Amino acid sequence: MTKNPDPVPAAEAAQRALQMIGGATSNLDEALAIFDALPAANIDDMLGQWSGGECNTGHHSEGLLDLYGWKGKTFEDAETVHPLVFHAGSGKTRTLEPRWLFPGLGLPSWIARSRVTGVIFNLLQPLLATRKARARLRMVEYRGVSTATMAYDHLPILDVFRQVDADTLLGCMDMKGDARPYFFYLKRD
Repeated sequence: MTKNPDPVPAAEAAQRALQMIGGATSNLDEALAIFDALPAANIDDMLGQWSGGECNTGHHSEGLLDLYGWKGKTFEDAETVHPLVFHAGSGKTRTLEPRWLFPGLGLPSWIARSRVTGVIFNLLQPLLATRKARARLRMVEYRGVSTATMAYDHLPILDVFRQVDADTLLGCMDMKGDARPYFFYLKRD
């Protein structure tokens, strides 16, 4: 993908990103323009625990992580990243193995969004759990900007981050084989 030809000023982009995060619908071109206008994220500023949510930009997988109880990500250091932290009940969390979760995003929407699938997912969570870090952080050039990027250990997926404010990141998931990026946000816990 090439950069959007109509740049958005950085201050306006941060405000529009917060609106996008707040649930305002944004189409892909608008989301990319907002993302491109935000400043790069720095690895050192990302360390810690973050809660996440999905943005509404029309991606076919939108809503599934939230539906299944995705809490966010944990960045211990550049080499130790837990990309899929889920709610496990009673205020506890569980880190899941991405290799077993992402193939499920290819399910037809009516199956993936069914109540039965959600129940099955919750029952299988203990089997999908891992204590090992399954990603790392690197500075990667994406859409013309070198920015903090999370690379999954065993999947062809990059989560590219831009800084909205000191405690908010806009993420853009770039998945090999999927031409349409998937947008999400992280807020520092």
